Amino acid sequence: MGIFHCPMGAPFYDDEGCIDCDMCSAVTEQEMVEASKKIRAYLRSHATSESPVKKIAVCGKGGVGKSTIVVLIANVLGSKGYGVLVLDTDESNPGLSRLFGFDKEPKPLITLLNRFSSGKHNADSEWLQRDNITIQDIPSEYIIHRDGLKFLMVGKIQDPFQGCACSIADMTRVLMEKLLVSDNEIVLVDVEAGIESFGRGLERNVDTVLVIVEPSFESMVLAEKIGYMAEGMGIVRVKAILNKVPSEKARQRMTEELNKRNIKSIGTVYFDLQLNEAGFEGTALGDSRATADIQTIITLLLGEVEQSS
Repeated sequence: MGIFHCPMGAPFYDDEGCIDCDMCSAVTEQEMVEASKKIRAYLRSHATSESPVKKIAVCGKGGVGKSTIVVLIANVLGSKGYGVLVLDTDESNPGLSRLFGFDKEPKPLITLLNRFSSGKHNADSEWLQRDNITIQDIPSEYIIHRDGLKFLMVGKIQDPFQGCACSIADMTRVLMEKLLVSDNEIVLVDVEAGIESFGRGLERNVDTVLVIVEPSFESMVLAEKIGYMAEGMGIVRVKAILNKVPSEKARQRMTEELNKRNIKSIGTVYFDLQLNEAGFEGTALGDSRATADIQTIITLLLGEVEQSS
C-alpha cells in the first residue's frame, strides 16, 4: 500500500483539517468502514445545495459518451458567455482535444513531475504550489484555447512501465482544490471511466456531478454507485444525463430505473448519428439535435441553482 493521503487533507493526525475519523490508523476492513462512515456523515452535514455551478465533474461507465457530452456542454456554456476551462483527467482516452477541433494538444501537467512515479515537482511548478490558483495563473504552454474555451490536459500513460495513474490523480486533486473560479467561469472535468477517481478523492472539490447514462443495465448500476460516492463526499448536486437514447419509451424506462436508484435525470440526449460519425472520425462536433438537447439541460441546471439560492 502506498503513502496514506488524508481524505480531509490534514497533514498529520489532530492537525488542521483532522476530524478524528481514524482512517489513518485503521488496519482492518471494519475499522476502515467505520472511518468512512464518519467522513461521510461529516461531509453530508456540511454540504449545501445553494452553491453556484462552478466545477462540474462528468462521470460514468466507459463508452457512455462522457467526452462527447463534455464537448457539447462546453460549447453551449461558451455560447452563453461563460469562460470554460475543460480539464482532461482521463489518462487513457486520447481524442478529447480533437472533438473540440484542436489540431494539437497542450503540454501535459504531468511534465511538472521530475519523474512520473516520484511525485516530486520541478522548478517550473511554482504556480502549482500557491495556496490559491486562478485560471489566469496557469502557464500558457499548458493550455490551448479558442473562443473563450481553454483546454488543459493532466497527462496520458504512453508507454509500458511508465507507472500508475496515482501521480496524475494527486496533481488533479491538488489543482481542483486550489483553483479559484470567477463568476463568469466554469470548470468542466472529463473524468476517467468508472469510480476509481472517487476512491482517489478527485471529485472532492467539485460542486456538481453529472452522470452520463446509456441504455444498459451496467450503466445504471454504476450511476447508482457514483451517486452514493458523490453523496458521501458531500456533493448534493448529482444529476444524470441520459445519452444515446433511441426512443421516448426507452427514456421513460431509464428514468424509472434511475428513480428506483435515487438518481434524478436532468435531461436526455437522443441517439444522434452525426455524433457517432464525428466520434468515429475524431473530428470536431458541429451543431446537431444533441446540441439542442444539451442547451435544454444546461438551462435547467443553471436555473435550478438560481431558484435555490
